[in-house]
Amino acid sequence: MRKKIVAGNWKMNTSFKEAITLIEEIKKSTIPNGIELIVNPPFVYCQPLVQLLKSSTIKLGAQNCSEHQSGAFTGEVAAAMLQSIGVTYVIIGHSERRSFFNEPDETIAKKINQAIHSELCPIFCCGEQLSEREANNHFEIVKTQLENGLFHLSETDFKKVIIAYEPVWAIGTGITATSDQAQEMHQFIRTLVSKHYTHEIADNCSILYGGSCNASNAKELFSKPDVDGGLIGGASLKAADFIAIAHSF
Repeated sequence: MRKKIVAGNWKMNTSFKEAITLIEEIKKSTIPNGIELIVNPPFVYCQPLVQLLKSSTIKLGAQNCSEHQSGAFTGEVAAAMLQSIGVTYVIIGHSERRSFFNEPDETIAKKINQAIHSELCPIFCCGEQLSEREANNHFEIVKTQLENGLFHLSETDFKKVIIAYEPVWAIGTGITATSDQAQEMHQFIRTLVSKHYTHEIADNCSILYGGSCNASNAKELFSKPDVDGGLIGGASLKAADFIAIAHSF
């Protein structure tokens, strides 16, 4: 049975004091049984937050990792470094990395390999631009991202991956894909996984929705059979909202 997951992507937000306060508030909250709660703070807060979360069931992830294992890559952070301090998840292929930092599918595939080699669980992001949806190319775009970024993996390694569908036109805009639009794409993704691997693997793959998902719309989104949770942006920066989303299943 696939996991129900709510993962918070803090992006480049919070001071260290604010990060500590946010974690403490989340820790005080009641987390529903059977829900995997993940926080993904900026790199510089990962190690101290790992220590703060040791006594809780909350997991810690990073927002990115290098495609390289080690070497002369100033400013980069290797997956193995993250794993060595207790990080267990890492977001890879987020649309902001794809667009602002020009990360192609080839680079994203290498990052996936590094994450799995270092025993991190990748949260692989995919999704289309507004122009691509308006041109009715959204299925082909997502299919290509999956084929280039994930489908080189063996069955054993693919089982370690979480997929997050994030329509780019809904990220940080306040516009959310309708629950039917989300379900349609999630079902499409699961069908692709089934065709490339097996029905059993597809059925056990958690697929999250991201893109202006908040406490008001999460319940409707999560009610869809192929939506297994959310990758949450702005709403993850408020403990009450983040926990309310976790109670939306």
